[in-house]
Amino acid sequence: MTTELFVQAIGKFTAGLVLVGLLLFLPAGTFGYWQAWLLIGILFGPMFVAGLVMMKKSTELLKKRLNAKEEQDEQKVVVALSGIMFLAAFVVAGLNVRFDWYVLPVWVSCVAAVIFIAAYVLYAEVLRENVYLSRTIEVQENQKVIDTGLYGVVRHPMYMSTVFLFLAMPLVLGCAISFAIMLVYIPIIAKRIRNEEKVLEEGLEGYAEYRKKVKYRLIPFIW
Repeated sequence: MTTELFVQAIGKFTAGLVLVGLLLFLPAGTFGYWQAWLLIGILFGPMFVAGLVMMKKSTELLKKRLNAKEEQDEQKVVVALSGIMFLAAFVVAGLNVRFDWYVLPVWVSCVAAVIFIAAYVLYAEVLRENVYLSRTIEVQENQKVIDTGLYGVVRHPMYMSTVFLFLAMPLVLGCAISFAIMLVYIPIIAKRIRNEEKVLEEGLEGYAEYRKKVKYRLIPFIW
């Protein structure tokens, strides 16, 4: 681990924390938005721990994820749409509290928090299984097909975990409107998966056979 990588990781972590705080607390008009504090805790707490683990055990994976930049125009659109979705969902959640439109019951936020943490554990397991994971769609040097563990159940377990993560977020925030906004993630990720599988089948040896072996992309017995 280099000092430069450490500073870069801490910088991006801090910037993300500040941004999410601004998107939630400014529209809410109060720091008393306890659901926002809950989300920040369960989002950035494990993220900080995961960053420390990658710094110690997998600096190359950390470096790839910090410096990821999409090169394909189609995926740049996907990333932009995802950013707009998050922006809208967080701001609306804050406004929901400010104007008291309809805040979901406490138990919904608590159950959603448990689902979020479980999905985070699933995400961490995917990171452990696949050292080739990147935030961008690409075939890396010496990359091999991973077909064990979660990859023996669905072809894209990382995206499966993000579906649960992202759909749990607005429920943790207690906002049904934000949940409706976050449903846009489903067609967005479906588009990304189709493009990614095309790239992998063309450039990764053995991926075509893997697709035949593991039939489901995202959710077992569904798709």
